[in-house]
Amino acid sequence: MNGLSLRDTTHEAKLRHIKKELKCVIDAVTTVVFVPTCYYAFPSPLYWLIIKPETAQQKLYPEALPTLDPCPEKLVVFAIALADAARPISMSYFRTPIQAEIKHDKSPVTIADKEAEAKMREMIEAHFPEHGIFGEEYGPVRTDAEFIWVLDPIDGTKSFLIGKPLFGTLVGLLHKGRAIAGIVDMPALDERWIGATGYATKFNGMPVSTRSCNSLSEAWMLSTSPEMFVGENQTAFHRLKDKVHFLRYGTDCMGYGLLANGYADIVCEADMSPYDYIALTPVVEGAGGTITDWRGNPLNLKNDGTVLAVGDKNLLKPAMAALVC
Repeated sequence: MNGLSLRDTTHEAKLRHIKKELKCVIDAVTTVVFVPTCYYAFPSPLYWLIIKPETAQQKLYPEALPTLDPCPEKLVVFAIALADAARPISMSYFRTPIQAEIKHDKSPVTIADKEAEAKMREMIEAHFPEHGIFGEEYGPVRTDAEFIWVLDPIDGTKSFLIGKPLFGTLVGLLHKGRAIAGIVDMPALDERWIGATGYATKFNGMPVSTRSCNSLSEAWMLSTSPEMFVGENQTAFHRLKDKVHFLRYGTDCMGYGLLANGYADIVCEADMSPYDYIALTPVVEGAGGTITDWRGNPLNLKNDGTVLAVGDKNLLKPAMAALVC
C-alpha cells in the first residue's frame, strides 16, 4: 500500500496507515480487533476495523438501516476464523480431479465440502459448545439454542467441480432466529464480505454500500440459474425478469456481494435452503440493502426457499408485486 515503508512494520504504524487510508470514515472507527489470519494485505495479526453503526449509516447509506444492537465483536471475529479455516481446505481440492457424490436432493457434494464443514463444526464445538449448528453436509444440532451457526462450506459446488472460481464459503449466525453475522468468502478470488448487525458491511476490509435505483425498468438483476425456478415460481420470476433492465445468471453467492458493492440492484432466487441465505442477510443489510423472501418476510430457518434482495429499498414493493400476484 502506498505510504507504508518496508521498515515501518510495527502494528501501530500499520494502524496509523490504515486510518489515513480510511480518512473518509475514520471518525467511525471504534474498535480494533486482532484476528490471527493472513487474509488481508498485512501479515497476522490482522486489523479488523469495526465501524460505529450510527456513523456508518450517516456516511454510507443514510436511513438505510434500522437501529440494531451490534453483533458481539467476539462472534464476528470467530466467524472470520471459521471462514479462514475453511478456505485452505476448499482450495486444496479446487481444480483437482475429485469425484462428487449425488445427495438425495440431486445436488453434488465433494470431499472438500465435507472436510471444510467438519473443520468449522469442530471449532464451534470447541469454543461455543452451547451454540447450535445448522450445516449443509452434516445436519442440525441444538437448533433450540440462543445462537445457531449456519454453514455452507462450498456454496456453488457445481461451479467448484468445473473449475469455475465463483464458489464461496458461507458462515452465518442467528441470534434468537435473526441473522446477526455473515461471511461470504470467495477463496479462489481472494475476496470476502463481512456483515454484522449494527456495522457497515466490509469488502476486503473496506466499507461498501448499495446504490440507488429509481425503478425496475432501470434495475440490473442477478440470479444463479433458471433451473431454480419451476412451476408457479418460474412464472413469477419471468414476470419480474420482463420488468427489469437486464438479467445475468451464474453468480451463486457472489451476486449478493456484488449487490452490496453497488454493482447490481436485485438478486432473485428460489429453491434455497437456510445455509444458502442466512449468511447473506447481514452482508446485504449492512450495505444498505434489503433481503427477504418473495412475500417480504424476514429470512430464518423456516422460510419457503424464495429470496429477494434489493439494493434500493424502494425496489422491494414493486419487485414483490411482480412476483406475488
